[in-house]
Amino acid sequence: MTVVRTSVQPPYAAHLRVYEPLAAYPEPERARWQACAAERGPDAAEPGQPVAAAVLEEQREALVGLAARTPRALPERESGRAYLRVVDGVLYVCPWATRLRSWQALEELRAGAPVALLDTALPPVARAAAEADRERWRAEHPDARPWILTSRWEVPVRWFLPFGDEDRCFVPGGDAAADGGVDGGVDGGVDGPPGGKEGVGEGGGEHGGRPAALFYLVPMAQARRRVARAFRALREAVPDGELVQGAERVGRWLEEFHPRSLVELDYGGLVHLLGPERLLADRSAGELEEGLRALRAGDTAEALRVYGELTVRWRRVLALRHAN
Repeated sequence: MTVVRTSVQPPYAAHLRVYEPLAAYPEPERARWQACAAERGPDAAEPGQPVAAAVLEEQREALVGLAARTPRALPERESGRAYLRVVDGVLYVCPWATRLRSWQALEELRAGAPVALLDTALPPVARAAAEADRERWRAEHPDARPWILTSRWEVPVRWFLPFGDEDRCFVPGGDAAADGGVDGGVDGGVDGPPGGKEGVGEGGGEHGGRPAALFYLVPMAQARRRVARAFRALREAVPDGELVQGAERVGRWLEEFHPRSLVELDYGGLVHLLGPERLLADRSAGELEEGLRALRAGDTAEALRVYGELTVRWRRVLALRHAN
């Protein structure tokens, strides 16, 4: 058998994920995820371990679908795969829900891409078929919602609201990733060098076959509490602000899931874009927390300064999508 090694890297996209406990899923779905975990094992067996390898696997699977002779707007069947985490002996499941996310991506593409480019990538007939398929599916699954939100070329500032700096996990590339060299964790108690540079590969990417990762992981109860507090403070101080609207959207999305879930913000392929120095220095969630504390204390000027710096920094990252 020939083993083919690829140089596939995840796209420059960040992901906001919810992992629900296995008990939250009805049968026979629960049995399927349990069998999947028994067969493959978890993608992350401890809080400080990223799911970066599984993200690459999902990307490779998606590229296989894109290589089809006839362009397809979305997969023919829903994926039977999920990201699996184990924390304190409990299995948490985040289904890929590839078809549902493909429909959402198609909506974004239709709203933002030039018509000529859209027609070239996906002919109108293929898009119309995808839309008709979605309407039929919606009628059968009125309460469906994605477990994964994706943002390309940036992390939206509102996505940091559920997290604190103590939830930050930085895993350098190379052998350090296998040794638990992380900073932070779901309970703030994962040991490791605090943002140390050892083992960080070029561009924050793969080194020694192990990708670098930067992610935040927090229990759902804590995530909801932080978002609710932020929303109250923002609504009182800047009721028409962009961030208060973002807090409302994030809060409503989190309410859709089991209260004992886990919430994860994963920088995904952005680690390759930001590079090791930026990754080591990045404390975006902690900075947003400081700004919100200032806002609750009545120091609006300081809160605006922090928010402005954070926004400008991520807009500079977003601008790289236009770089040659």
